[in-house]
Amino acid sequence: MSKKTLVLGASLKPNRYSYLAIDRLVRYHHDVVAIGLRKGEVFGVEIETTLIPFENIDTITLYLNPSRQRQYYEYIVSLSPKRVIFNPGTENSEFYEMLKQSNIEVEVACTLVLLSTNQY
Repeated sequence: MSKKTLVLGASLKPNRYSYLAIDRLVRYHHDVVAIGLRKGEVFGVEIETTLIPFENIDTITLYLNPSRQRQYYEYIVSLSPKRVIFNPGTENSEFYEMLKQSNIEVEVACTLVLLSTNQY
């Protein structure tokens, strides 16, 4: 089953994990949207630079360090995803609490590993 996923912190650089995540999500037939610092396209997915009010987001996978996340707290909560995946380097206990209070599942994991082990 496809899980509409927002890749937050998306990059156009092939050596970045967010780039690889977009590739794998597309390959596993998930509907993918992305927000990053620079507009562009990765594997057919447009990277947006503005906070678009996407609808029906199941999962947000984060590729932003904790200090960069603060500006997105309200935006992420407003999208009402079922879960937020905190990839390695994005762990943020302050934000975990906010998400849990909004009934949003917190998962501290690697999107690439979850996909490759059929746990996504």
